[in-house]
Amino acid sequence: MLAKGRRVAGKGETVPANYAFGPLEDDSIIKHRLLTRTTTTRGEPPLKKLQKKFTAFALEVEKEADNYGDCERLAKAFLQELNTFEIPLLKSKAVIDANLREKENFNDLKDEINQQILQAQADIEDLKRQLEESKIERKHKEECESIRKLVAMQPPRSETQKVITELEKEIAMLGAENTASSRMLELRKKQFALLLHVVDELQNTIEEEQRSLVEELRNAVDDHNKSGVEDGSGGPEAMAVD
Repeated sequence: MLAKGRRVAGKGETVPANYAFGPLEDDSIIKHRLLTRTTTTRGEPPLKKLQKKFTAFALEVEKEADNYGDCERLAKAFLQELNTFEIPLLKSKAVIDANLREKENFNDLKDEINQQILQAQADIEDLKRQLEESKIERKHKEECESIRKLVAMQPPRSETQKVITELEKEIAMLGAENTASSRMLELRKKQFALLLHVVDELQNTIEEEQRSLVEELRNAVDDHNKSGVEDGSGGPEAMAVD
């Protein structure tokens, strides 16, 4: 039993509660009450009272006397005490059965809760996967939106095609000009090579003519000198030819 805490007047403090029995003693007392069907610590236990009634009835039956009235009275008292003792047992059995049913219900509820927990965990994993897929899909949508904005900033396809056509025409013109320039350059190369060849031939011709002229002059001077020596005229000095 517990002793309730007392509040000290004027101080607002509470005296700590004092326990009459310790935890181990409480367990033994509760166990004894359950076995003997004793609800209080006072008075005689029901089982002991039933034992006394049965003993009194058995002793009265063993007597060799005309005591049928006393036996009947003691038998009724024993049966009444037995009924009194049986009622708490029936109540306890009903409580036990109810507790067993409650335990079964609790186990079923526990299994159901565990199943719900497993289902919730599976749903969470599924939601996580869907969240990752949604993130990836959102990222793709954002990338597509960025590309769409870039495409929207570009001019229309017709204008782009027109510019491409003009550029292709310009490239074709530049290619034709390049081809013409290449042909003209090749022609100029050939002409320049021909010119160099002609100049070289002309130079060779001039040098040949110069050599021929010098040779003729030398022959003429030699002939003149020979003729002057043969005549003995002692004329002017012979011309020096370079």
